[in-house]
Amino acid sequence: MAGLEPLYAWARAAISRPQDALLCGVHWELVRHGYRCLGTGDQPGPDERKSELLPAGWEANKEVYTLRYKSTDDARELLLKAIMVEDSMILNVMDRGSQKVADVTLAVADYVNPEHLDDFHKVYKNTEELRTRITSGILTPLGAPTEKAKKEPESKKDLQRDDDPLRIPPRQPAGTRAPSWPSPVNPFAVGGEDLDPFGGRSGGMIVDPLRSGFRQPGIDPSSGIPGRLPPGAVPPGARFDPFSPLGAGRPGPDPDHLPPPGYDDMFM
Repeated sequence: MAGLEPLYAWARAAISRPQDALLCGVHWELVRHGYRCLGTGDQPGPDERKSELLPAGWEANKEVYTLRYKSTDDARELLLKAIMVEDSMILNVMDRGSQKVADVTLAVADYVNPEHLDDFHKVYKNTEELRTRITSGILTPLGAPTEKAKKEPESKKDLQRDDDPLRIPPRQPAGTRAPSWPSPVNPFAVGGEDLDPFGGRSGGMIVDPLRSGFRQPGIDPSSGIPGRLPPGAVPPGARFDPFSPLGAGRPGPDPDHLPPPGYDDMFM
């Protein structure tokens, strides 16, 4: 139990009975888990401050030891009462904030050699078991204190742009390039891509009017088609076959400018 040795040497003059030594070990276990002693008694005294040492007069009452503790983050305050019943010590601990109570009973002879109170290296035994009993019987039920998390301001780079559900996605995803579309203006390239399962050639049987090799100014399906498709309906770089004329501003004649033969003949 590293750290207990200097504490025991400091408190040695006040240790006259085995239960004093046991309480000294219990105290150090609370210190190890983030608590500091405030003083003795049920009520706070003047000029109290947290300390890893035992307060003056801690061993005055050999039948009932009363100590108060506070966590290093000031989140919890504990009231410890160690009550001697024959050869056993009953530890009763209350969290003053939540009013939770935990207790454990320790047989003094199981953890202290009464004939070696003058020798720290021989006075304690079964120290791992003692630590386990204190942790499982007191600290775990009450909840160990936790350090306050340090909040660091988030930089704008850490904020994900996709977190905004109302944001219109960009036409081109960041960090990517638009796919390279080969020009199918070569008449001998028609159907070549359909014959190549690996896609190494150009010119498929399906015509994409947006990539037909001719200028189509202002046509970008990923930005939407007014009156037909909202922005973002077509992923950037995806193949898109229009299902209707692409707008009144499209150059060239209207595909429907000539009616079929006999259009006005009701007997056709």
